[in-house]
Amino acid sequence: MIVGKFILVALIGYLLGAIPFALIISKRIAGIDISKHGSGNIGGTNVLRVLGLKAGAIVMALDLTKAIVPVVLARFIIGDSILTMAGFPLNWQCGQVITALTVMVGHNWSVYIKFRGGKGVAAYYGSWLAIWPVAALVGGVILILTVWLSKYMSLGSILGALGILCLFMVLTVTYRSHPAYLIYSLVAAALIVYQHRSNISRLQAGTEARMNQKSTNIDL
Repeated sequence: MIVGKFILVALIGYLLGAIPFALIISKRIAGIDISKHGSGNIGGTNVLRVLGLKAGAIVMALDLTKAIVPVVLARFIIGDSILTMAGFPLNWQCGQVITALTVMVGHNWSVYIKFRGGKGVAAYYGSWLAIWPVAALVGGVILILTVWLSKYMSLGSILGALGILCLFMVLTVTYRSHPAYLIYSLVAAALIVYQHRSNISRLQAGTEARMNQKSTNIDL
């Protein structure tokens, strides 16, 4: 059943995306609950600032991987099947986008930890590595340059997502890339901005913590 395939990939995406690697790794490496340290955010950036580069890199790599795996699986599970909804055909590309979104939702609101989570940035980039790596590269360059120049990870995360959105606005018009990619980049960018709303307020107030500052009990 075609509908079942789309439901399956969405479920796989959510359940894998919901795995709280930041909590798991912080407990394994340092015996702490990362949600009670630093910013309290359950993500790679907080682990990096609290436990250092090695632990942070492990968490970020795992968060990337938990997005890559289900999105790649979606391509094979859906295959050549096409689901028509309200006159619109949904193919494997749409299936990948649906899966990618459920990964982000799972990461941000994990069923395993009472619907808490991170901000979905690593999961977002992981999905693009599976769908179209060039998009991840473009966004990654913007993120890295922004963090290097400003030392604000939050600002880099937001601008990286907006950069990918702008890329697909251009590609959709000029190269007629699949519209599902533009929709995904728009929804994901909105979700990332929403998850960083407190950071935006602090950036405006000039109180946002920089990456080179010692971790404090604020929401990064």
